[in-house]
Amino acid sequence: MAEDGRAPKLRLGGMALRNGLLVHGPTSWCVAVRNRAGEIEVTTGRKPVFSRGRLGRIPLLRGPLRLAEAVAVLPLARLRSRSARLPYEDPRVVVTAAGVVAASSAARRLARGHATREAIVGVLGLLPALAALRDRELAAYHGAEHKAIGAYESGGRAADEPKEHRRCGSNLLVPMVALSVAGQVAVERWVEKPTALHRGIASLLSTGAAVELFAFAERRPDAPLSRAVHGTGHEIQRLISTREPTPEQLAVAEAAVEELLRVEGEAADRDGDDPQPERA
Repeated sequence: MAEDGRAPKLRLGGMALRNGLLVHGPTSWCVAVRNRAGEIEVTTGRKPVFSRGRLGRIPLLRGPLRLAEAVAVLPLARLRSRSARLPYEDPRVVVTAAGVVAASSAARRLARGHATREAIVGVLGLLPALAALRDRELAAYHGAEHKAIGAYESGGRAADEPKEHRRCGSNLLVPMVALSVAGQVAVERWVEKPTALHRGIASLLSTGAAVELFAFAERRPDAPLSRAVHGTGHEIQRLISTREPTPEQLAVAEAAVEELLRVEGEAADRDGDDPQPERA
């Protein structure tokens, strides 16, 4: 319990969809979308958990496991909510992703210098997400997600909350690209003949390090490194990845958060304990 006797706030995460959003908490997920008839459809389910126990406490491994939990929700949510449209369900995004694969392969063969080659590959990897965000609806639902979660955390009104959020995955982009480049360069320099296994391990460790940096920035927001992480993430959100939602879009986000909290409360009652905030 919190010091004032109230239950601690749950740590909520989410993802914008093309016609709504997905939010998730410690045990459950909820999808809320506006269907073609203009009605709000809400679907919930249990969240896969990979980070429980000892594995969830190992630095550099706990971060990728929690990211895997968030990714694993997507196919479950898509199967349960037939009206939901995921960010990458767009021909432009599919074509961009295919082009990125081809361009990355060419860059690895032709670019000179390990750092230059890996930097090109890292930047290319961002292009599918940028292609998805050309959809104004997606960016607006991203902003709605932040406002609804921010209102739950602050106790205020969603309409008054900023469309940027300190815990947004945008804060991970620059650290992940930078650490991925550093990891792959290290593999090239330290391993005589790198294999897919070597590169995979380097990618896992780089992702883990980026998530640890993300968590550090949340714990110590006034540290210079934390301000750099939050500053770049905030600008990405402000300029690219979010837009101000309409009242109709915000209503979808509020419905998602409200239903998720209801389901999490039922899970706590069923399990005989209060749901605890997820840790970064």
